[in-house]
Amino acid sequence: MKRLLLLFVCLGLLAGCAGAPAQPAPTPAATPASTPVPEPTATPDPEAAWAEAAAAFRQWLPAQPGFENFSFAVQEGFPYLICVNRAASCVTVYADDGAGQYSLPYMAMVCSGGEDTPLGSFSTPVSYDWRLLSGPCYGQYATRIDGPYLFHSVPYYTQHKDDLEYDQFNQLGTPASLGCIRLAVVDVRWIYENCPIGTPVVIYDDAENPGPMGKPETLYIDPADETLRGWDPTDPDPANPWDDSYLDGTAIRSRAAAADWEAFKNSEAFTQNLTPTDLQGWSHDSAIEGTRG
Repeated sequence: MKRLLLLFVCLGLLAGCAGAPAQPAPTPAATPASTPVPEPTATPDPEAAWAEAAAAFRQWLPAQPGFENFSFAVQEGFPYLICVNRAASCVTVYADDGAGQYSLPYMAMVCSGGEDTPLGSFSTPVSYDWRLLSGPCYGQYATRIDGPYLFHSVPYYTQHKDDLEYDQFNQLGTPASLGCIRLAVVDVRWIYENCPIGTPVVIYDDAENPGPMGKPETLYIDPADETLRGWDPTDPDPANPWDDSYLDGTAIRSRAAAADWEAFKNSEAFTQNLTPTDLQGWSHDSAIEGTRG
């Protein structure tokens, strides 16, 4: 009897096991797809683009009326060619490429010319610390281009660095002068100190293309700020109340120009030979009557 009872128990257990639902096999976890890592892209070299644009400009300019005989050949003793785009209010300086051509875009500066600014090719004949202009008013670091037309700073009401015509400064980058080429102090001083008398200058019109390096931005002077408004923000004079961060101006500089500029800022020459703030620095070219502003 005990054996029969044990047999029935075993059979019941087997029947229960047979009726139990099968456990589902575990679903393997999905493996997330790997995100492709993009290949690093090389940063475009602006100097390569500038050189390409400069090559196109050197072909374009001699094809324009009045410039058929212009040559980009380097003139001995003059390391730079200054090209002024009157229509775009932009100055581009080209440097010697070592192969006898002014083909290297060196720096670009924002400027203001005017309807009376002459077109053509010139050589600078004389320069001045300060120059009496039409108005009368005064300009710092003036370099004559031709006749009554000069490179100079934005005009000052008097021959004092804290008496800037700030409303005229805010027009840099637009046609605003009586014919001269106005620039910020940092830029016109660069011409004054780095471009010897006799430097070749070209003035042309191309409203669509400011130049191979592009057109720099402009700075703004708040007319309501009586502390700052009388000064050009880029004037290196220690008395200038503007922050030193403005001393670089807005010029677009090539690597060579940037290195030269940093070396100059770190030299004693940077704060030497600054234009005086009184009439001691006034000079006059008696051979040429009248100077535009």
